[in-house]
Amino acid sequence: MKTHTDYLYMNTREEKGIVNITSEVTAIVDKSGVKEGLALVSAMHITAAIFINDEEPGIKQDFLEWAEKLAPQGPNYHHHRTGETNGDAHLKSVLFHHEVIVPITKGKLDFGPWQQIFYGEFDGRRKKRIIVKVMGEDS
Repeated sequence: MKTHTDYLYMNTREEKGIVNITSEVTAIVDKSGVKEGLALVSAMHITAAIFINDEEPGIKQDFLEWAEKLAPQGPNYHHHRTGETNGDAHLKSVLFHHEVIVPITKGKLDFGPWQQIFYGEFDGRRKKRIIVKVMGEDS
């Protein structure tokens, strides 16, 4: 089995947002040479998320508003007793999960209709890392 590891770096201007990273992951899969296998995409920060959904502005806004309702910014979370102020970001990241695995078929990410890979940022304005690990066969 062949493996290939690469990293993406995010540094959003906004504190919270959703960024489509499908083209960047596709480029890493192409570079890997894997024809049949899997691509693991994982946020390496506890206030960020990786998930699959539709590239549509309305649904991205709905996700952000939904997350804010479930884990609003500002309440006195127990986490804040440590001196931090981002308890909501930790909770929001759990709502979306931290990683996805996408099949690779004939050298391409094998998505269902409208599926794309997204990075969710809930405590932004600083550099964060995403690992992309591609595993499989090159023939």
